[in-house]
Amino acid sequence: MKPARNDSIIIVIIIIAVVAFFIGKNVGGKGDHAQTEMVDSLIPTQSHANYERGDASRAHIYYNVEGKKAERFFFDPNTADSTQLLRLGLRQWQVRNIYKYRAKGGRYRKPEDFARLYGLSVGEYKSLEPYIKISPDYQPASSLLPENEVAAAAKDTLKRPIKLSVGEHIALNSADTTLLKRVPGIGSGYARAIVNYRNRLGGYANVRQLLEIDGLPEDALQYMSLPNADVKRLNVNHLTLDQLKKHPYLNFYQARSITERRRLHGPLRSISDLQQLPEFTEKDIERLSPYLQF
Repeated sequence: MKPARNDSIIIVIIIIAVVAFFIGKNVGGKGDHAQTEMVDSLIPTQSHANYERGDASRAHIYYNVEGKKAERFFFDPNTADSTQLLRLGLRQWQVRNIYKYRAKGGRYRKPEDFARLYGLSVGEYKSLEPYIKISPDYQPASSLLPENEVAAAAKDTLKRPIKLSVGEHIALNSADTTLLKRVPGIGSGYARAIVNYRNRLGGYANVRQLLEIDGLPEDALQYMSLPNADVKRLNVNHLTLDQLKKHPYLNFYQARSITERRRLHGPLRSISDLQQLPEFTEKDIERLSPYLQF
C-alpha cells in the first residue's frame, strides 16, 4: 500500500508544479505587455507627429497663445462653435461674449466686424483675418433688391430701428426716443422712461443712474456714453420748497429742512452745510452733489 500512496503524492506535486509554471508565465507576459505599452506611449504616433509639424495639406498654422498652441483654419464667426473658437486661441470669456452677441441678434457681416471683439489685440486680429469667411447668408437682404427698391426698403426699416452693434454708443443726455430705441433691449416704453427721468433729474451725471429706472436691462448701459455730462443744477438758496421736492433725489422732508435752514441761518454756502442736516445721509449727499449750486 505504501508505494501507491507515494505515487499519489508525486502526481499531486507534479500537478502543482505545472499549474505554478503556467500561472507564472501568464503574470510575466502581462507585465511585459504593460511595460511595452508604457514604452510605446512615450513614442509620438504618426498622426500626433503630423499635428505638431503642421501638415501642409491642411494649410494650418500654429502659434503660442498663453502657453497653448492656437490653430488657424477658415471659420465663420456667425456659426463657429465654442470648440472651434477655442482652437483658434480665443479665451473662454471671449467665446462667451461672441455667443451673447449672436444670441441678441448680432451678426458679423464683414471680417472687420470681428475686430470689435473685446480683448482682441491687433496682432491676433491680423493673424485671424485671412481665415474669416462670412457666408453670404449674413449680408443684408436689401443687397438682393434692385437699386431702385433699396430706398423703399430703407424707409420700411424706420418702423423697426436697426439696433446698435457692440462697440457703438449714443450720447445719453442728448438722444431722443428714436435714437434710444436703437439700443438693444430698449423699446418705446424704456425710451420714454429714460427721457422723462432725464428731464426730472436735469440730465444724467452717470450712466448707472439708468438702473434707477425700474426693470431697465443693465446690458443696455454699454451702449450709452456721456461725452457731455453737464447737468441742470439746483440753486438751493433760491428755489421754493415745492420746486426743490420735484427733484427725484429730494423728498418733502429734505426740501423743508433746506428752506428752514435758510430761514433760520441764512443761505447755505457749501455742501458741508447740507451735511449738517439730519435728514440727509452720506448716500443722499453723494448722489445730489452733481446737481447742487450754492
